[in-house]
Amino acid sequence: VRLVESGGGLVQPGGSLRLSCTISEFTDRNYAMSWYRQAPGKERELVAGIGSIGGNTYYADSVKGRFTISRGNAKNTVYLQMNSLRSEDTAVYYCRVGSLDSWGQGTQVIVSS
Repeated sequence: VRLVESGGGLVQPGGSLRLSCTISEFTDRNYAMSWYRQAPGKERELVAGIGSIGGNTYYADSVKGRFTISRGNAKNTVYLQMNSLRSEDTAVYYCRVGSLDSWGQGTQVIVSS
């Protein structure tokens, strides 16, 4: 599986970003997707997830009500809409397919004034 994340950048507190993840070289038709993040000096943590069918979603308490995970129409893309960003959201964001231990290069999000 190949994962390519994009959409990160520098944003002021209270701002928004939309991250994208494109999946390729993966033949399964139905799979859950998730977004993780890793801040400097911290372990990687689960931020949000979306089920393979039906779109059931999960959010970490720290992002609930501010972040929204969704799938693209082509099914091989997953998005993370991030609103009301805070400095503590600063991290490298990664997407993940199911429970596969395969990661992309991530996309850097910096929330700072």
